[in-house]
Amino acid sequence: MDKILKNSFTNNLLLWFSKNHRPMPWKGEKNPYYIWLSEIILQQTRVEQGLPYFLKFKEHFPTVKDLADATEDEVMLLWQGLGYYSRARNLHFTAKYIAYDLNGNFPNTYSEIIKLKGVGTYTAAAIAAFAYDLPYAVVDGNVYRVLSRYFGIETPIDSTKGKKDFAELADDLIPNDKPADFNQAIMDFGATHCTPRNPNCTACLMSKECVGFNTQKNEILPIKSKKIKKSERFFNYLIINSDKFVFLHKRTKKDIWQNLYEFPMLETDNLIDVLEFQASPFWQELLESNANKMPIISKTRKQLLTHQKIWATFYELELSEDLSEELIQKAGLIKVEKANLDKFAFPKIIDLFLKDKTLSLKLF
Repeated sequence: MDKILKNSFTNNLLLWFSKNHRPMPWKGEKNPYYIWLSEIILQQTRVEQGLPYFLKFKEHFPTVKDLADATEDEVMLLWQGLGYYSRARNLHFTAKYIAYDLNGNFPNTYSEIIKLKGVGTYTAAAIAAFAYDLPYAVVDGNVYRVLSRYFGIETPIDSTKGKKDFAELADDLIPNDKPADFNQAIMDFGATHCTPRNPNCTACLMSKECVGFNTQKNEILPIKSKKIKKSERFFNYLIINSDKFVFLHKRTKKDIWQNLYEFPMLETDNLIDVLEFQASPFWQELLESNANKMPIISKTRKQLLTHQKIWATFYELELSEDLSEELIQKAGLIKVEKANLDKFAFPKIIDLFLKDKTLSLKLF
């Protein structure tokens, strides 16, 4: 690839960046803990969504030791609503490793940073460049888009060859004396200027040399070869009211929402009605003498995850006789005061259900 074209790209990008700073609380930050925190939060998350979470975590856990000393429930509750909860679990695990095994000293080389749990090539490059001024290029969705358009690269970004080619190109473009500025510039340029739809090409100082613009291919670049197929899952939640209490279950299996809380739940192969739910062994064995009572039924709600589409229906039931301690233990439930529900981290679909003020819930 033409060296003059590469130099022109880097120089023009840094020129654009010098006039188009996007203020963020982590910009210019040299504390590797805060950089790591921001990068983990922003993985697969829009800046507008991630920003308040970064500020909350920074306030609650100002040092890596504070995060390490927190309970998992405290971390998950603060993360609630952000999704991709394995990030929070890895964040907590790694904080404990840094605080206790590394005596609070954050690794300062790329080779050591990338060994941290939950840290991939992108995050390791970001921490190395922003915290330590090391010449490692970040490659995220914004970077793929900018490079594929400017250089006219049609290799699929989700292919092994594509990932390798783009990483090598980004590393070739990054200036050794300004790695942090370059990385921030290309991400900002992709996020605010060279956007997925309707990029601002007419006011772009790079349009003269941009292959995608000059061949009218910007709308199709970057190219992906694979289309994600979403599986559908159907969750039937049972809200059991017992005076001032309600029953919860913690998701401990290696599945979505691991270590978050939910109401007792029956997963089915498709949507079912209340009679089918009441006839299930789950309902009959859990409710025993209350099994014939008719619940209040919610509308079915939907949540889209990366690879899954979740359908959830909520059934709310008042007990005439409390569940026995033996049954509570057997079902793996915990009895919680309704007033304390806000102390538990729920999946987004449950959290939104609880916050829906249009519902006439006996839960409250």
